Amino acid sequence: MTTIVEGVEFDTVAREWRCKWSADNDKASLAAAQKALNEVLADVKKVDGVKGVQRVVCGGCLDFKVITSLEGDKFGAWEEAKFAPEEAFLEKLKAIDGITTVETQTFTLMPM
Repeated sequence: MTTIVEGVEFDTVAREWRCKWSADNDKASLAAAQKALNEVLADVKKVDGVKGVQRVVCGGCLDFKVITSLEGDKFGAWEEAKFAPEEAFLEKLKAIDGITTVETQTFTLMPM
């Protein structure tokens, strides 16, 4: 357990990959984003310390997000490895027609 400040602790660190997709062409960019995720998912799940991988899709704001949660003490090693296969996945997203605003974020999680 790590303490940020008294009363604010965490045991999980997560990395989020996100983008916006387009409803054009019968949501083809969303389908392509899912296909790109499927191509790297096994590698993501093999990362030492992975607790879970979640995919979030919002049909209202057109978000596509992948959140990989790791045990807090294992996250640093994945960070040193540049979050592989992050670079390959993000490049696949950027190449998809209709995908915009490709971003990443790291944050902590703690059940309350």
